[in-house]
Amino acid sequence: MSLLTPVEVQPAAEVGPVHFIAIGGSGMNGIARLYAKLGVPVSGSDRSESATLDALREAGITCYAGHEASQLGDARTVVISSAIREDNPELAEARRRGLRVWHRSAALAALMLGKRGVSIAGTHGKTTTTAMTAVMLHEAGADPSYVIGGKLATTKASSDLGSGDAFVIEADESDGSFLQYPTQIAIITSLEPDHLVNWGTPEAYTEGYHTFATLPSVAWVIINVDDPGSRELADRLRAEGRQVIRYGFSEDADVRVTDARPTGNGIAGLLTYGQDSGPLELRVPGDHNLSNASAAYAAGRLLGLGHREAVAALQRFEGTLRRFQLITDTAGIRVYDDYAHHPTEIRAALSAARHATVAGNEATGLEGRLIACFQPHLYSRTADFYEEFGDVMTLADVAVINDVCGDREDPVPGVTGQLVVDAARRHGAREVHYVVDKYDLPAALNQIARPGDLIITLGCGDVTIVGPLLAPLLAQRPEAQVS
Repeated sequence: MSLLTPVEVQPAAEVGPVHFIAIGGSGMNGIARLYAKLGVPVSGSDRSESATLDALREAGITCYAGHEASQLGDARTVVISSAIREDNPELAEARRRGLRVWHRSAALAALMLGKRGVSIAGTHGKTTTTAMTAVMLHEAGADPSYVIGGKLATTKASSDLGSGDAFVIEADESDGSFLQYPTQIAIITSLEPDHLVNWGTPEAYTEGYHTFATLPSVAWVIINVDDPGSRELADRLRAEGRQVIRYGFSEDADVRVTDARPTGNGIAGLLTYGQDSGPLELRVPGDHNLSNASAAYAAGRLLGLGHREAVAALQRFEGTLRRFQLITDTAGIRVYDDYAHHPTEIRAALSAARHATVAGNEATGLEGRLIACFQPHLYSRTADFYEEFGDVMTLADVAVINDVCGDREDPVPGVTGQLVVDAARRHGAREVHYVVDKYDLPAALNQIARPGDLIITLGCGDVTIVGPLLAPLLAQRPEAQVS
């Protein structure tokens, strides 16, 4: 995979029929649904059957399991992700026919034409911030369009086509996708080098964000000044005369959060913007979510919402799937799942999990532990960050490490989960277990856990299967039996 080159797009309604290769992917199915909602004939394929394909079929989309050239049908446009290789038979056939081949970012950009694009980028925090922004606008009656990398907890949907002016998207920086979008309001949640297999150097990665923030279409940049990398960019943009709103806990933030305090399963604080100030209480935990909410709030104000209106709408946000999502609370053991896969994201997730563990212990009188179950994602990222992964595992009382989920990458000799295990032990982690096969994780966690413990599975790969597989094992415990 390499960085994408932005292409000229035309309105989505004019490019069909459209065929999506790997339509079941989290970054693809939401876009496919919006094309179908526009009335464009849509088809797609994925490597195997899944619940996602079944749901797409119910939405009127023709879906195939497996990849064959004949499945293109009468498609005029073929949409791919960065994971699709040139030898894919459908892509090869599209090239042979001379069809329009778009990366998913171009297909999304085509949907955004004529709307006020709100693009949320950042090394971490972008999915939740995108979801908060979309929910806030929806709850305030603005009826936005949106495409998010995760599903909303309330609707179980990752996309919608609204009648309002705003189009809110999660803008992926990993392959340069965020440079494709017609962005009017750019939000940058953090800037910490990642995806260097594509960008090459930290300097190039940082410069990519500057290019994103200074696209000709961008009128405002909303940027986190608690994060060193994005603060440096904020200073640079202001020096260049750009319209910048700074947010965070820092004293010089334009949208500032203070007085943060946990509230059961949520977090509360004081939100101040100019002469407007008042309490903000969220239903999701962690200081980082107050920061995410302040970014969404800033976007809402630029889009015409009043202070009270924006705050009230944000307080109805219930989270996204795979972002500190409660899977089960059985036999006195709570199991959460979180998408965190970068050391900084994991630190934030474990900090929130620690608050929840302490609150649980205070409520029950037990001495519950925080158990982190981490699956490293991608060989390249593991090779870059195994020391940092090991260090952050010290925040848990027990660390259970799985082998690397390679996804689109080929294995790299010597790069396994053992690197993280060894690093965790070097950094002083209290108790570390290495479980190579993900299907062995539920039994291992069931053996380790005791009443009062909080288990959180971490990673953006298929570690998400662990919680649902662990739940029935916990239900068989004597503590779970009702007399």
